[in-house]
Amino acid sequence: MLDLSVINAMFPPDLPEPDDWERRFRPRTLPEGAEVTRFAPSPTGHLHIGGLYTAAVARALAHQSGGTHVLRVEDTDRSRQVAGAAEEFSRLLAAFGLAPDEGGVSGAGEWGPYLQSERRDVYLSHVRELLRRDRAYPCFCDKERLARSAEEQRAGRSPIGYYGRWAPCRTLAPEEAAHRMAAGEPYVVRFRCPYEFPGRVRFTDRIRAAVTMQDNGNDIVLLKSSQEELPLPTYHFAHVVDDHLMRVSLVVRGEEWLSSTPVHLQLHAALGFDPPAYAHLAPLMKAEGPSRRKLSKRKDPEASVDYYLSAGYPPAAVQHYLRGLANIRLMDVPTAEALAAPVRLDGMRPSGPLLDLPKLHSLSREFIASLTPDELYGQLLAWAQEYDPELGSVLARQRELALAAVAAGRPEGAPARKDLDRWSCFRDRYGFFFAELFGPPPAADDDRYGGLDPDLVRRIAGEFAATFAAGLTVDPVVGSDTASGTASSAESGAESGAESGAEWYGALRALAARHGYAPDTASWRRDPERWAGPPREVANVIRVALTGATRSPDLFAVARALGRDEVLRRLTAVAG
Repeated sequence: MLDLSVINAMFPPDLPEPDDWERRFRPRTLPEGAEVTRFAPSPTGHLHIGGLYTAAVARALAHQSGGTHVLRVEDTDRSRQVAGAAEEFSRLLAAFGLAPDEGGVSGAGEWGPYLQSERRDVYLSHVRELLRRDRAYPCFCDKERLARSAEEQRAGRSPIGYYGRWAPCRTLAPEEAAHRMAAGEPYVVRFRCPYEFPGRVRFTDRIRAAVTMQDNGNDIVLLKSSQEELPLPTYHFAHVVDDHLMRVSLVVRGEEWLSSTPVHLQLHAALGFDPPAYAHLAPLMKAEGPSRRKLSKRKDPEASVDYYLSAGYPPAAVQHYLRGLANIRLMDVPTAEALAAPVRLDGMRPSGPLLDLPKLHSLSREFIASLTPDELYGQLLAWAQEYDPELGSVLARQRELALAAVAAGRPEGAPARKDLDRWSCFRDRYGFFFAELFGPPPAADDDRYGGLDPDLVRRIAGEFAATFAAGLTVDPVVGSDTASGTASSAESGAESGAESGAEWYGALRALAARHGYAPDTASWRRDPERWAGPPREVANVIRVALTGATRSPDLFAVARALGRDEVLRRLTAVAG
């Protein structure tokens, strides 16, 4: 073992002792059985949906037990850091209703800092302690020496790593090590693995139950090169120290870390820590033909959390979906019930759940349909102002028209229409209600008119416009702005919506009959040879002229929301 004076000289003279950190980061006062969980991403790129899934599960387990959920940013790998990524984690978690109780870039909480780059002295204290107890040692092997060893190991089909005859610094005389350090030779600090020939290790995983695997036999690096101005620890070491001092009781993380658990257990034991419980989540999968594969950041846009925000999935629906991936029993209950129900680790499977966007669409559609008009408008407006500014501006100015649009064709008190599964669909489904978004209606020769002769399309639009202008009434939305001005209830007369609707559809039937079309569907079915076509073909002309689509909410309800001036503008534009 190195002389204590040599070890102490490797570190700042005022470095606290491990006991000092134990006193500073005292055990938490929490109810019995409460879990402390953490989400600990590295700021090396965009947040993956699998990360959001992990955060959702970890946070749920903490909160339902009366515990605490922590966001810790593991930024010790400075060479791979992406600027702003740490701030992005906090923004995205908050956007999906998964903000932590403490931690993140803001550092709120008594067990911080929560950026590992700001906890350097904490790690140095514990590295020094391992050196003092001969559980760590300096290693002077350079990259070329390590590369040669790895090449020999591959050639001999031996495990890649620093052990046995490929670990010359493990048995280096303390005097020689001290001399080389004094000469300024670069070094790293390695863990002295307790087993040169490791056996099997057994531990309990909260999802996979009893796990048996080969123990670690590798002298891993604890502290990076002394040539760095501020040497930082490796992930393996830093996260073990932090999990202990932040008093994490349950580590929820991806399956890719399962193989590292033996070395993490060794580090906990070497430092005298009681290890937390572990729960390794299976990765989210994507169907590809008859097989499955892991989601790819490079190939799959839905792998990025930003995809779900820009597409306009309501955050509550995404939370519901993630809980359903964890516990399938939660997938087909209402969102409010799913978010209130506990997430159970014993309900999770060791095989990866399939990320099924159609199912997310279904949950999102049901959630949007459950909203009150004011809730729907508020959430839609908030999304549009960030991701579709033109739509956001229109919605902000025309609240009443927006509310009328989503209520079109729906009796008061009835469930909302289920034609919205994302906020980004609103423009396509309901944009035609707003003159600024609709633009000119389709020309008479457009295919959406069902192949009717353009002259006939123009005549139908013109005649219905004339009938409408002559006194056909609608009850427009009070205060809704249109391209031609502002519609008001005074323009519509005193007729009720039901009376106006009967008059409206009566006029359509009369128009159909004038052009040789059946006045109703029953007449068409009884004697199709007698008529030029069913009445829906005439109604379709008016529908396409007003909405630009062959399917829409109730046509009269659309006209009521648009108001007289806008209906006439669109019909006369088609009539020419």
